[in-house]
Amino acid sequence: MSTATYTRYELLRTIRNRRVIIFALAFPVILFLAIAAPNRNVTDFSGTGISTSLYFMVGLAAFATMNAMLASGGRIAADRAAGWNRQLRVSPLSPSAYIGTKVLTGYLLAGLSIVVLYACGVALGVSLPAARWLAMTGLLLVGLIPFAALGIALGHLLSSDSIGPAVGGLVGVLALLGGSWFPISGHGFLHDLAQALPSYWLVQASHVGLGESGWGVHGWLVMALWTIALIGLARRAYRQDTGRGT
Repeated sequence: MSTATYTRYELLRTIRNRRVIIFALAFPVILFLAIAAPNRNVTDFSGTGISTSLYFMVGLAAFATMNAMLASGGRIAADRAAGWNRQLRVSPLSPSAYIGTKVLTGYLLAGLSIVVLYACGVALGVSLPAARWLAMTGLLLVGLIPFAALGIALGHLLSSDSIGPAVGGLVGVLALLGGSWFPISGHGFLHDLAQALPSYWLVQASHVGLGESGWGVHGWLVMALWTIALIGLARRAYRQDTGRGT
């Protein structure tokens, strides 16, 4: 199977998967509308001076994109359970093309999540300068790199039965500690813990839409370290899994 053929197949398979669409696209949108729509006229959420619609639009953009990227692990685990990975390994498809396609489909879902949430935000009165939309989106996409590696690692480490609850629980905890649902105070143990996690900096990337500056040196360093560590974990998990299948 050629790389182009497999990529086209995987993209179509992802879009047609109802479970993926519901959890990666519909669920964040329903959450946003349930929270923001009744409070669309609130212009000072928790004393931040920011409207509820804007705050939860950017927070759920981080949540939704993280969820979409980790969903690639579910597709990998399903491939392993069905024996599809073994079939691919005897085809001309290279391991890098296989992994790259999973990352690409993760970014496709993340991009769709961003577009839909932005559209819902605009419908509820969110208005930002074009430069801020672009800066927020660009940094979000960069911030998803460690989550792409984590999704691949989980897909090769967990079974198809266990990965769904594991990813759902992990995304929930990371979103909570990252500040998707409420501002993380600027001091204390929770703040220190949050700043050590990639989810916090992904949320900070989304907060560019709130007028914040994004990442400083600390943020870039944390994200770089997590990216290196998770890519190493994904590589090891892939090699161990393929070694067992030979």
